[in-house]
Amino acid sequence: MKKLFSLLTLSVLTLNAQKMNDKKYERAILASGCFWGTEYHLKRIPGVISTRCGYTGGHVPNPTYKQVCTGTTGHAEAVEVIYDPLKVNFETICKVFFETHDPGQLNRQGPDIGHQYRSAVFYLNEEQKKITEKLIEILRSKGHKVVTEVTPAGEFYPAEDYHQNYYDTKGTTPYCHFYVKKFD
Repeated sequence: MKKLFSLLTLSVLTLNAQKMNDKKYERAILASGCFWGTEYHLKRIPGVISTRCGYTGGHVPNPTYKQVCTGTTGHAEAVEVIYDPLKVNFETICKVFFETHDPGQLNRQGPDIGHQYRSAVFYLNEEQKKITEKLIEILRSKGHKVVTEVTPAGEFYPAEDYHQNYYDTKGTTPYCHFYVKKFD
């Protein structure tokens, strides 16, 4: 009986793991100043499976926070978003991205100054690029200044553990990322 129970349990676990592996999640990489505030807002979108703070867009392999802070690695503080396209699409995620930072500030966001704090969408395919460019045009047509870079994604390097889920861990809210409705 014990052996049958073990086989049955193993079969159920295998089926559940297979279902999770069969899910077709998608990915986005967005930078809008300090990654703590960006992550805070993006992870709250229904359909977002996970977020991860990290670095991308630079020339130093596997950089550390200390290196990125010097502004010499070329990296941006960014957030990798894994989402379920059956529940949320890239356009919705990108709208929240634009509505939770000032895309008109060049190489800064609030008190955070430097190229590592730039506004950028690191697109993973042509569809993401087209959607981002469309949203930028909508913002500009409404009178918003937009300096957001639209760049092909390169290697994404996860940030150190203490940067992950920063505001939720600290029990506070972002100091330079506020939600401001910009789209209808």
